[in-house]
Amino acid sequence: MSLIGHNAPPIFKRGPAPTVRLMLYVSAALALLVTDLKFRYLEVMRQAVAVVLYPVERAAATPADVVLNAATYFATLAKVQKENGLLRRQQLRMAEQLMRHDQLAQENSRLRTLLGMRTDLPARSVAADVLYAAHDPFTRKVILDRGSTHGIVLGDAVVDARGVIGQITRIHPIQAEVTLLTDKEQAIPIAVQRNGLRGVVFGAGAGQLELRYLPATADVQPGDTLVTSGLDGLYLPGLPVARVIRVDRDTQAFARIFCLPIGGVEQSTQVLVMGRLELPPPPMSEASAEVSGGAR
Repeated sequence: MSLIGHNAPPIFKRGPAPTVRLMLYVSAALALLVTDLKFRYLEVMRQAVAVVLYPVERAAATPADVVLNAATYFATLAKVQKENGLLRRQQLRMAEQLMRHDQLAQENSRLRTLLGMRTDLPARSVAADVLYAAHDPFTRKVILDRGSTHGIVLGDAVVDARGVIGQITRIHPIQAEVTLLTDKEQAIPIAVQRNGLRGVVFGAGAGQLELRYLPATADVQPGDTLVTSGLDGLYLPGLPVARVIRVDRDTQAFARIFCLPIGGVEQSTQVLVMGRLELPPPPMSEASAEVSGGAR
C-alpha cells in the first residue's frame, strides 16, 4: 500500500521521463525540418494543405475585405462625383467659349466681306518626330525624321502643341535640322498680344529668350504673351512664342526684357513643321495685261 506523495511502483511507469520525451520530439522536429529543407519531400503535402485551407482563409478574410472594399467604393464614388461635377462645369465653360468663338468667327467673316479682305490663306504642314539633339554642345538644335522628300523647306517654322519651338535651318532628303528658339543665333519677329507692339525676340541660352531693341518706355509688362507677327513671311501670325518674365528699365536707351518660351522647346518629341503662307499671285496691272496680250 503506497502513501500519498510517494512515487508509483515501477510496474506503473509509462515510458521515459517528460524531459526525455521533449528532447526526443525536438530532435525529431529538427530532423524533419532539415530533411525537408534539403529534399523538399513535404512540398506535396504542404500544397495539399494550402489548397484545403484556402476556403477557410478566404472565409476568415471576407469580413475585412468587405469593409475595405466598401470604404474604397464610397471613397471612389465621392471622388468620381466630384470629378463629374468639375467636368460638367468645365464643359459649360467650354461650351460658352465655343459659342463666343463661333460668334467672333462669324463677325470676323462678315467684317472681312464688308472690307473686301481675303480670308485666311492656307499653309502646308508636316508632322515629324524628334530623333535626337545635335552633337554641338554650344548650340540648341534637334534633328527631325522628315526632310525634303516630305515637303519640308528651308526656313519652315516648327511648332508643338503649345507654341513655336524653332525653325528649319538645314535639310536633307529624309532628315531636317531645327534650330531652337533658345539658340543664341536664332531670332523671330513677334508682337505683344495685349497691345500689338512689335519687336524681335532673340535666343538667350539657358532656356530663355530676350526681347531686344525696344525703348525703356515700351509698354511691355511681366506676364505679357508674345506671338508671331507674321511680318517676315516665314511664321504664320498669331502663334504663341514666349511669355515675359522680367523687364529691366535701368538702362537709358533700351529695356532688357527676358522671356520664357511657351512651347516645349527642350522637351517636345512630336512637332509640326509649318510652311509659309501660300500667297496668291499679285494682280496684274492694266499695262502689264496689255503687254502680255500684245506678246501673244
